[in-house]
Amino acid sequence: MTIKISAYLVPLCLFMFFAPAKAQTVPVGLLDNSDDYFRRQQLLGKDSSSFMIRPITNAAGTGLNKEVWSNANKKIVLYALPVLLQQQYNTDHPYGMNDGAMIQARGYQTLFSAGIAAKIGPLTIQFRPEYVYAENKDFRTILEAPNSSNIKELNRALINTIDLPERFGNQSYSKLNLGQSSIRLNAGPVSAGLSNENLWWGPGTRNSLLMTNNASGFKHFTLNTARPVKTLLGSFEAQLIGGKLEASGIDPEFTGYRPKPVGWRYISGIVATYQPKWIPGLFLGFDRSFIIYRFQMGNGFDDYFPVFSGITKNSFNVEGGGPDEEDTKTRDQRISLFARYVLPETGAEVYFQYGREDHSKNLRDVITEPEHTRAYIAGFRKLIKLVREDEYIQVGFELTKMESASNQPLRRQGYWYRHSQVRDGYTQQGQVLGAGIGPGSNLQTLEINWVKGWNRIGIRAEHYENNYSLYDADLASTKAQRNPWSDFGLTANYDKAYEKFLFNAQLTYIKSNNYQWVLPENGNENANNLQLRVGILYRW
Repeated sequence: MTIKISAYLVPLCLFMFFAPAKAQTVPVGLLDNSDDYFRRQQLLGKDSSSFMIRPITNAAGTGLNKEVWSNANKKIVLYALPVLLQQQYNTDHPYGMNDGAMIQARGYQTLFSAGIAAKIGPLTIQFRPEYVYAENKDFRTILEAPNSSNIKELNRALINTIDLPERFGNQSYSKLNLGQSSIRLNAGPVSAGLSNENLWWGPGTRNSLLMTNNASGFKHFTLNTARPVKTLLGSFEAQLIGGKLEASGIDPEFTGYRPKPVGWRYISGIVATYQPKWIPGLFLGFDRSFIIYRFQMGNGFDDYFPVFSGITKNSFNVEGGGPDEEDTKTRDQRISLFARYVLPETGAEVYFQYGREDHSKNLRDVITEPEHTRAYIAGFRKLIKLVREDEYIQVGFELTKMESASNQPLRRQGYWYRHSQVRDGYTQQGQVLGAGIGPGSNLQTLEINWVKGWNRIGIRAEHYENNYSLYDADLASTKAQRNPWSDFGLTANYDKAYEKFLFNAQLTYIKSNNYQWVLPENGNENANNLQLRVGILYRW
């Protein structure tokens, strides 16, 4: 095992002796339009990174951070980070995703963030805490709705295997956290350090399978490339993390709830991308993660970095036969492969991500049943040039499928993000780390925007199928008996850059059909919700 791991780590460590690098970061989802703006630069041929491993680490060149002091030789530089005020209001029930430390809540909610950064030779320090306040008004939960007893039982089973509260207590919510803070040692194309930042892995824009900014950032060690590493074969980017996931601390009150283990979970993750030299614009990648309760893990290298272990269960077989060794470990893993093809000549891109929630038995299992525990994301975007300079119509579509596969009745499978042994699931402080739509759900998104630089005006239409796997978990159910909960959302976007300010506003109308899975015999209930989001960012 030592030799195997060294083959991965030694080349990366050698980079640490090269010239210093700038490694200030632009937080994932800093403002609702920020990621879209930087990604659009690639469609215009102005950026060569994969944009599939974030946060972006060249913030010094984005115009967002302002140098406020430096010594004569520039060995020490201080920066003022942008000031952000993000607010939202849901009129009827919780709605939203990819909003970081914000929670699922009804009523008014705000996030405030500001900070400073320092570069001291090869060392960079970024202190950007976040404060969140949510009114957290009351609303009717799933278990309070007039559902069938079957739906209630399925929801109880879900809640017992994931830390995903519908409501964060019965009072207002407030929390101060480290936010997008980090301390890093940088050398050449490599950065290593400690961070609390949100991560995004993969090509998706609304969802990604393993890492997004849907939940609050978490404390982690990171070893990553700060820019693409160019070789004779092409360019590479990578990140290796080991971190701490925390529980929400919310215990639901219902008969049959089993208190979850006390203690935090350890997460190990790796992501890497490759841009072949011979096919400009093509990016290939994979990511993988493991979680386990800290009190149940060992202290060996394989316990801290299982992401380097075999990818099939057969690779863990105990000598002489017997059960699979991996099945005896109380840890959960997921893995995905993804690709993105950028065509700057036409201002277009297509992308795809395919993942499995658990180990495959062997290669035959992968080939014969590719749908088992699978989830996938597919999408495209296109810029259409207008007459005026730097003005475009941007069209995009993305499909996320996390509902249980069609072979569920023949071969039982688990939900993404929940687990029978790691019962807090793949969550951080009560929210999913991966796709914001959550376990068993599907999402289709269509966007059309007019864009010019930071400015944007447009609409987004979405169809959100809430946890369709609830029915798949009940083998006796049929499509005729189904009355699923679907949200149809229509959003108007407005973004404006004015002097040192960036302004963002979104107004979304959500029609929730069969809200909370209320069945026909209990009286179908549809809900109407309005969500208003307003963000203001000040660049010093």
